[in-house]
Amino acid sequence: MASRTTHPVIGTRSLNRATLARQLLLGRAGMSARDAVGHLLGLQAQNVKPPYYQLHARLAGFRPAELAGLMESREVVRMVTMRSTIHTHTAHDALTLRPLVQPARDREVGHFRKGLVGVDLERLTERARAFVEAGPPRTMGEIREELLTQWPGADPQSLAVAARCRLPLVQVTPRGVWGRSGQVRLTTLENWLGSGRAADAAAYAAADGPAGAAAAVDDVVLRYLGAFGPASVKDMQTWAGLTRLREAFERLRPRLVVFRDENGAELFDLPDAPRPDPDVPAPPRFLPEFDNLLLSHADRTRVITPEAKGRNWAGNQAYRTLLLDGFLAGLWKADAGVLTVELFAPASKAAKEEIVAEGELLLAAMEEDPKTPSGRWSVRFGSIHG
Repeated sequence: MASRTTHPVIGTRSLNRATLARQLLLGRAGMSARDAVGHLLGLQAQNVKPPYYQLHARLAGFRPAELAGLMESREVVRMVTMRSTIHTHTAHDALTLRPLVQPARDREVGHFRKGLVGVDLERLTERARAFVEAGPPRTMGEIREELLTQWPGADPQSLAVAARCRLPLVQVTPRGVWGRSGQVRLTTLENWLGSGRAADAAAYAAADGPAGAAAAVDDVVLRYLGAFGPASVKDMQTWAGLTRLREAFERLRPRLVVFRDENGAELFDLPDAPRPDPDVPAPPRFLPEFDNLLLSHADRTRVITPEAKGRNWAGNQAYRTLLLDGFLAGLWKADAGVLTVELFAPASKAAKEEIVAEGELLLAAMEEDPKTPSGRWSVRFGSIHG
């Protein structure tokens, strides 16, 4: 393999198009919602609706009922994984990705140690597990109150954080189901999936020796590159909320191709992964708040220009975003059959026509206001705040 100093340079637009291709955003894919959730290694899901909008932007003919059905049949679940945030995962990935990020969740508990003085974390874990598995799924408030009976002097919030981090807790349906939703209620992943899939989890855990653990990490690295590559070690660490992944990339180096970005950083990739021409057209796409496309790299210039940096956030609020020519170009909101688009810069008439067509497609597929007759949707340009 060539020396690290002679790796070919891949420009920002080439990175953009490669990433969009992996993210199914250059053209809608004809795959099932379940396969797409697996390919993307999960969908960011702090709020209920974003996973549905993420799939609409990526899949041909997607309708919310498809993902809702997967939620209700327990083929996909909502739980805390990467970056300590709620994600929608396939059952398989829930069983395999949560152990990968568990060390980070254990470290997170350490940030609350002042509120956990005198608390035996192993006992807390077992007590919380027994409580959520013994009866109906519990609210976090109910879990907190149960733990306070054992440790009345502890900080209630710290007890809740410890339970959330130490246990793979699933937000059970109807929470997360399109058009229904409900209060957050929790049980363990194994309890929710049932004995058959719990056996899969046990088999995975049994392979948790040094070789098995390394192989599991390597598999996720390859899958991450398939969905987000080309990418650096820091990029994947940002996506996963982990550190010390360099060793895995070095193990895999002989199986990967390596580039440099315009700043000289090493970017790894799968040899046969798509890397389209930088001039390939990228259609407009409406993305929800917290789309992983905008969150899963340390260097986000592949999708966010310097001029647009920070404009999809205001304080702690994330806005829904518009991609134009593959890059962050505006914000949007939908209300009562009207989709409002706020552009960061002037756009051509042709670009606006494409945006309107894409917006009408989104409204036709996702509009749920029964007061809005079919075909009465509209797209307007203006401020999303008024």
